[in-house]
Amino acid sequence: MDSALEELQEFHWMMDMLQTVDVGIVVLDRQFSIKVWNGFMESHSGLLPSQVRDRSLFSLFTDIDEGWFAQKAKPVFELKTRAFMTWEQRPYLFKFPNYRPITGSEQYMYQNITLSPLVSANGIVENISMMIYDMTDIAAGKKQLEAIQVAQSEAQERSHLPLN
Repeated sequence: MDSALEELQEFHWMMDMLQTVDVGIVVLDRQFSIKVWNGFMESHSGLLPSQVRDRSLFSLFTDIDEGWFAQKAKPVFELKTRAFMTWEQRPYLFKFPNYRPITGSEQYMYQNITLSPLVSANGIVENISMMIYDMTDIAAGKKQLEAIQVAQSEAQERSHLPLN
């Protein structure tokens, strides 16, 4: 009886961790219906897990290109490999507003996405997990650095121009 109680407590801790971690976690089935929607996703989308469960990702987020996303997910389902989307390739998948007032120079949250296979007991991938990382601070910093480098380069070019 004690081991069953310990397992239940451990399960509860894991579920609490999934809900409170500062990373978006979404589980999708092969039809791209949402099975899991954690607290990060709830707070940034304004949608409760009960509002999104068993609904199509594409019906809820119409700006996600279904064909493009399906191509990204195909090797995850078929080859059991991970797939990655970075903010440099595509600034965001979910058009969440940037909620950070200090680094509020960006309108939307920049995101890195990892798609991972969830292999069932029979060895088949029926679901994939999607982890959404907020990269806004890093993206804003990189953009500021690039702007400074461009300004310095332009200033240096102007300083080498002959005077008339």
